[in-house]
Amino acid sequence: MEVSVIIPVHNRRQLIDRAIRSVLAQTYPAIEILVVDDGSTDNTAELVINDFPEVNLIRQKNRGVSAARNSGIAGSRGNWLAFLDSDDEWLPDKLKSQAELLSHNPESRIIHTDEIWIRDGKRVNPGGKHRKPGGWIFDSCLPLCCVSPSSILISRSVFDEIGNFDELLPVCEDYDLWLRMSARYPFHLVNEPQIIKYGGHADQLSKRYWGMDRFRVQSILNLLKSRQLNPGQRREARKALSEKLSILVNGFKKRENHIDAEHYLQLLTDWALP
Repeated sequence: MEVSVIIPVHNRRQLIDRAIRSVLAQTYPAIEILVVDDGSTDNTAELVINDFPEVNLIRQKNRGVSAARNSGIAGSRGNWLAFLDSDDEWLPDKLKSQAELLSHNPESRIIHTDEIWIRDGKRVNPGGKHRKPGGWIFDSCLPLCCVSPSSILISRSVFDEIGNFDELLPVCEDYDLWLRMSARYPFHLVNEPQIIKYGGHADQLSKRYWGMDRFRVQSILNLLKSRQLNPGQRREARKALSEKLSILVNGFKKRENHIDAEHYLQLLTDWALP
């Protein structure tokens, strides 16, 4: 297993050092680390060049996290791809634990891990809905993003068959990819925390957008229109879609945004379960 690690970054000079060092400290070494600087203006690239000459730095204009990850995929050479958000950290045995799982399950093509949450400097316990699932997890992927990009390890062949991150989505791009992948492949789980996810940053993408279900709705619609789901998956997708559309309709009505409320109400009518 040859692993390429892809770290997208935008203006995270104060955090990227920790992320890179956690990859270099792995007991199962990656064959390369690619840091994709998505148009940073805070000298992030200069820090990487000066402090980590072994890292492959890719610089591009600011195009968003999906485009940055896709640039990393295109520039990588490993047969397995791992991703790490610039504000997160791997524990030392992260890749080793995934390699061991693969050795016992050679058919595996997607492996993720449990995680530790740190919010505003304090460890917090995720709620039950955030419990990491394993196996055929399509139904679990519909309500919310249940896989952390920083924990995932994916065979390159999966991207060849499914496609890359959707660059049209400003957020929920990981939710979209997991939906497409989980419809066709099982997700194997290392049921021990192997990453630390840090939250509470002012620049987190999830804080920029109200109504994240707008983007999840688009992902579900895209998948339904692709006609790649089996009958059971299609029914569960339409059920989740109806629930999210109802929430959006009520939310826009409360905000007295009647145009968007009507738009999502029409979608709800069009895609209602028979």
